[in-house]
Amino acid sequence: MNRFVARALGSVLGTGFIPFAPGTVASLFALLAFYFVPAISGRIELFVPLIVLTVVIGVWSGGVMEEEYGEDPSSTVIDEVAGQWIALVALPFHPLLMLLSFIFFRVFDIFKPGPVDYVQRYPGGWGIMADDVLAGVMANMTVRLIMLVLPLLPYGFAL
Repeated sequence: MNRFVARALGSVLGTGFIPFAPGTVASLFALLAFYFVPAISGRIELFVPLIVLTVVIGVWSGGVMEEEYGEDPSSTVIDEVAGQWIALVALPFHPLLMLLSFIFFRVFDIFKPGPVDYVQRYPGGWGIMADDVLAGVMANMTVRLIMLVLPLLPYGFAL
């Protein structure tokens, strides 16, 4: 039963078993949930605890899935959901900013610059989650920097 629940949650209800780009599909799922579910995007007091819960579940389910499928299995995509949500947290609700957060999160998650690559070496579910959490933070900060440097963007003055 534990393995079934871990697979269901870790793969985001099977999304991780999609044969092509499951991480990108899961990130897109997270972005769409953010866009279409007002309780997620409009209420930071609900969104941040949801992110924390997703990270905790991801560490557990990622560790269980790693035991079953090997090191950092591509079917574990709950980490992409958490990372994408971190990339969006506390940004103004605007489609352009959401698109930028999606693009930068995927770039940092796929190419794993510096510290993102380092933290993925943590054991078990910690490593699975850590690189996406850090990629999400880096994407969020990058979008904020762009907003600061290019004030013509929507809400360019808001940090």
